[in-house]
Amino acid sequence: MIILSIDTSCDETSVAITDGRKVLSNVIYSQVLIHKKWGGVVPSLAKRAHEEKIDFVVEEVLKKFSMKGIDYIAVTQGPGLAVALEVGIKKAKELAKQYHKKLISVNHLEGHIYSAFVQNSQGNPKHGFNFPYLVLIVSGGHTSLVIFKDHLKYEVIGETIDDAAGEALDKAAKLLGLGYPGGPVIERLAKEVNNEDFHHFPRPMLKSNDLNFSFSGLKTSFYYFLKKRPQAYNISTAAVSLGQLASSFQEAVFDTIIKKTEKTIKQTLIKRLIVVGGVSANLYLRKKMRELVKKYQGEVMPPSFKYLTGDNAVMIGVVASYKAERKIFVKDIEKLDRIPRMPLV
Repeated sequence: MIILSIDTSCDETSVAITDGRKVLSNVIYSQVLIHKKWGGVVPSLAKRAHEEKIDFVVEEVLKKFSMKGIDYIAVTQGPGLAVALEVGIKKAKELAKQYHKKLISVNHLEGHIYSAFVQNSQGNPKHGFNFPYLVLIVSGGHTSLVIFKDHLKYEVIGETIDDAAGEALDKAAKLLGLGYPGGPVIERLAKEVNNEDFHHFPRPMLKSNDLNFSFSGLKTSFYYFLKKRPQAYNISTAAVSLGQLASSFQEAVFDTIIKKTEKTIKQTLIKRLIVVGGVSANLYLRKKMRELVKKYQGEVMPPSFKYLTGDNAVMIGVVASYKAERKIFVKDIEKLDRIPRMPLV
């Protein structure tokens, strides 16, 4: 089953061709350099870049393929940046109508979940599905705990009530003058001081009875901490102190995530853990997750870095293959529209 999939949910224009879980072709145009000087994604610039690159990316991914050999078209419907989603959906509709292909709409978060099962052209990794899984989605826009019960069946048992973990890390980096995206810089600085916790920032909602997250209060605490100590994070004169701040903030975010995840394991007794989303590319977080599941004789399954460090259409195509098997297609192509705040369930 050959599927051409499109994802334009934020700042990557991505098109892929997949056969089930196997990647046949994958092209991504990243907009990071466009948004870097603004300290974050600018919607109008993102839309323009998607519009300028979408045709080129589609052409690149099809260089060794013909549309005659494509069985279905898939596209991310949401969640994501509205003006960005619009570009991908418009192109997917155009292709579906022009080549008389059925269209499959996919939830971007579903894509992240299935990214742990993507195979390369040689069919690796070869592991199959062994339900249920506990899924931690941790990215710039989402922080959620999900039970992956079966194909296309999910139960959201915890999520952020305000800001996502990745958003918090980006905000901290911006306050420290580290640029965008902030997560990788924070990770590097924290590693330089051995990931120690020097300032003990708050761990929000650890005492709550639910499995939800909150990072807004942590961001506020960090902001006022810096406001009282403007000399502490001057990049040119206090690099060690800057590392201590970055490490302490990262530790607060990750400690919250780890403890909430452990609480979830204890409650659900599910020991197979899937960790996905851009923030899960952080090597220190991956190490802490491995240590966590080891305590419970479990296993952690992160996607390969290639399908983890950014949004991609490959994971959308994998989800679409399972939808196609169940004949879940868009009934009216003309009515398909973006859903920026699309829930997983």
